[in-house]
Amino acid sequence: QMQLVESGGGSVQAGGSLRLSCAASGFLLINKCVGWFRQAPGKGREGVATIRIGGGSPDSADSVKGRFTISQDNAKNTVYLQMNGLKPEDTGLYYCAVGAWCSFSPTNFDLWGQGTLVNVSS
Repeated sequence: QMQLVESGGGSVQAGGSLRLSCAASGFLLINKCVGWFRQAPGKGREGVATIRIGGGSPDSADSVKGRFTISQDNAKNTVYLQMNGLKPEDTGLYYCAVGAWCSFSPTNFDLWGQGTLVNVSS
């Protein structure tokens, strides 16, 4: 069964850091695009960062550039999102997703995890 499982969310104060993990099982991430998305209460799903496993440069949204870093561990079939300098506006449910090519559009991704909650207090 193909599955993505996110972990690492939690509650932090503004300026703090968290590292989210996205572990894939039932398939290999190689040659696929993995994206991190987030959804704040009452808002739509927003693309945060993407990375193509096996090639291509990682990309991140302007709102998180310089603060969030996406990376991969092929041996663990896992993708990470290191989040530094967290702000209250980063609060939301964070999802990872897999698709054939990279973009910040959720419609380009067809396998999603359940999400992990990030809460940043001021």
